[in-house]
Amino acid sequence: MNSPTLGALFMKFDAQTQMVMTKIRGIITFLLRIIALAACVIAAIVMGTAHETAQIFSLKFEARYSDSPSFKYFVIANSVVGCYSLLVLLLPFKSLLWRLILVLDAIMTLLLTSSFSAAMAIAYVGKNGNSHAGWLPICSQVHKFCDQTTAALVVGLVAAIVYLLLLLYSL
Repeated sequence: MNSPTLGALFMKFDAQTQMVMTKIRGIITFLLRIIALAACVIAAIVMGTAHETAQIFSLKFEARYSDSPSFKYFVIANSVVGCYSLLVLLLPFKSLLWRLILVLDAIMTLLLTSSFSAAMAIAYVGKNGNSHAGWLPICSQVHKFCDQTTAALVVGLVAAIVYLLLLLYSL
């Protein structure tokens, strides 16, 4: 009688299960990277196009993202991470660079987190002002600018969270 042993059946089952799990892991990683790429690009574009001109009495002033180094840092960081995400998506799955990608993912997560934090601090001051320093809130005069920066920050936070999930999933 040539029936397979119980051990041989388990080995076959384990190999098939491992192959399916590897495929599922690849799909999840790919989807997370696509979401991160989209979020980074959208955050950079929305913040990069944020500007509005307001007139108070006879004074005219313009609010632009480029007026704040923190907002510039946010745009640059999201652009860099977006380009990195695109390059990683083009990397073959069997490449030996995937161990380096884990380290670079950690660096990109930190870059996104720091740029979000810096831009959020400036956005908070723009919305609420700082009475101790004598800074008045500007969002009551430039609604569109503040709404656009808020939207960019929300999408930037999504990008940072997705990169954190990617990092945790890769570990």
